[in-house]
Formats: sequence, structure tokens, C-alpha cells
Amino acid sequence: MQKRKLGNSNLEVSALGLGCMGMSTNYGPATDKQEMIRLLHSAVERGMTFFDTAQVYGPFTNEELVGEALSPLREQVVIATKFGFEIDSNGQRVGLNSRPEFRVRGSWSVWTRTLQQLQSN
Repeated sequence: MQKRKLGNSNLEVSALGLGCMGMSTNYGPATDKQEMIRLLHSAVERGMTFFDTAQVYGPFTNEELVGEALSPLREQVVIATKFGFEIDSNGQRVGLNSRPEFRVRGSWSVWTRTLQQLQSN
């Protein structure tokens, strides 16, 4: 698998990445979780190191799936995620909000939740 360097950083990822949205939402019912975990492991075994998710996919369930699947392989992969979606208590997206006061609320933050779901630091 070819590799690409991201920007001016030393972060290197596979030339092909895997968008994970359809594993848990948007394209019909969610696929079997264990099957998706096997798929993600298989992708890493084949040299893929770049995976994409977002808090809005599910919402939150896709980050949880990707985090669970890739946590044992975390040192080998890069996970990209997106934020800024305001989600109500029923799990419905109600708007966009990337203002600092929304991203960080006391000790809880969008980043804290995302990192927990991705089982990352």
C-alpha cells in the first residue's frame, strides 16, 4: 500500500482511506457489528491506516464502532473525525455549532466524548 504524508507533519497514512459512515448509518440498517470489526481489522492487515468517522454518524455509534475495532491497533492507524454538529437528547441533528463555548463546556467537551468513543487519547 502506498503511503502519503499529511501536510507538513510527520504523520503518514495509507494512500487509500476507509470512510466508515455506512457501517452504522445512512445506507440502510446498521450492518452486524462483529462483521464490521472484522472488516476494519482486515483493512489494517492489508495496509490501510487511515479511517474516517464523525460524531454525527449514528449519532456517536460510528465513532464507538471504529474506536472499539481499532483500539487494539491504535498505534498503527490514524482516525479522522469531524465535529460541530449540535445533536439533541433524542439523537437528532438540530444544527451546526463549532463555537468554543459549545466545544468545551466545563470538564466535558466534544473532544472528550469523541476521544472516549474512539478509545484514544
